Amino acid sequence: MRNITIRTALFMALITVGMASARAAGSEEEFKAAYAAADSAGKEAARLRNQWTTTVSTLAAAKKAADGGEFDKATASAKEAEALAKASIFQATSEKTRWRDLEIH
Repeated sequence: MRNITIRTALFMALITVGMASARAAGSEEEFKAAYAAADSAGKEAARLRNQWTTTVSTLAAAKKAADGGEFDKATASAKEAEALAKASIFQATSEKTRWRDLEIH
């Protein structure tokens, strides 16, 4: 049951990333907003001690793309990092209590 919940959350996060990537307009202002949201979500995941390494590397890739002037790519990466961070937050909060539901043999 727990695996289904986690898989569902990850699937929803990936769907969100796909939709966000399709809408990325590529302006510097949009990148800054997306990066700030991803950074904030990443800090929350870190506070919960559940920050995924893929989130950190995706956020770094977004920064690198923005530094190179590739704002389409940077915005898409930042939105992906935000989705990953939100998925890790969901995982941390759901597993905080869901472990009690496990069947012990």
